[in-house]
Amino acid sequence: MAERGKLTFRHPVPGDQPAVLAVLDEWWGGQGGAAGAAERASLLPLLFFQHFTDTSCVAEREGRLAGFLIGFLSQSRTDESYIHFVGVSPDLRGEGLGRLLYERFFELSRMHGRTRVRSITSPSNSGSYRFHLRMGFAAEPGPRSFDGRPVQPDYDGPGLDRVLFTRAI
Repeated sequence: MAERGKLTFRHPVPGDQPAVLAVLDEWWGGQGGAAGAAERASLLPLLFFQHFTDTSCVAEREGRLAGFLIGFLSQSRTDESYIHFVGVSPDLRGEGLGRLLYERFFELSRMHGRTRVRSITSPSNSGSYRFHLRMGFAAEPGPRSFDGRPVQPDYDGPGLDRVLFTRAI
């Protein structure tokens, strides 16, 4: 990673939610317009910053939000953990921060006896799709496809199709 100030990592606190929500449109380049912005914001309610902090991470550089990962250990599938939402500042992409956030989560998952990590992305998010493949995830087959990516239709509700990923750790 290029040295432009030291990265620090910590668990999120409830007060981090407004800062995370404030960067979503910029970091996702306005993807999906107003509907996309509302969908992204709805995926990060305060409960994630209250009840999933031990397994989530905020990265900062020079006091500014650089990235975050919201993840948790599955309560129902005791061999699995789940990465719910991840973001990296556009000016830091390509420096390895996303990989570092994922690797920290993999290690935490292993420490808790997990052997598999799952995640999802929107079919239109080609950058996320390629990133997950580079991180060793496999895209699960789906009944439909979008630009060659396997899709689970209506996975998160009507019209909310997703690509599902899994990775052994």
